[in-house]
Amino acid sequence: MPTTVFGPDHAHLVAVIVEARKASGLNQVELAKRLGKSQTHVSNIERGERRVDVLEFVALAKAMSVDPQNLFADVIKRLPG
Repeated sequence: MPTTVFGPDHAHLVAVIVEARKASGLNQVELAKRLGKSQTHVSNIERGERRVDVLEFVALAKAMSVDPQNLFADVIKRLPG
């Protein structure tokens, strides 16, 4: 059985990022532009194909004009236990 670094909790992180982007009124292209990345980069994150490290999480939050601590609190609330 292949191993993966994408555990089931990764879906919670992705959902919070996608919801925050939509709530900010940005599409993937606009968010990517703010990040200095391609739309494919954002799409890969949102499809759960690319992991996000803590520094990138902060950059995503700031690009969406969201407080990174509040956004991370939303992730924590979704995690079991």
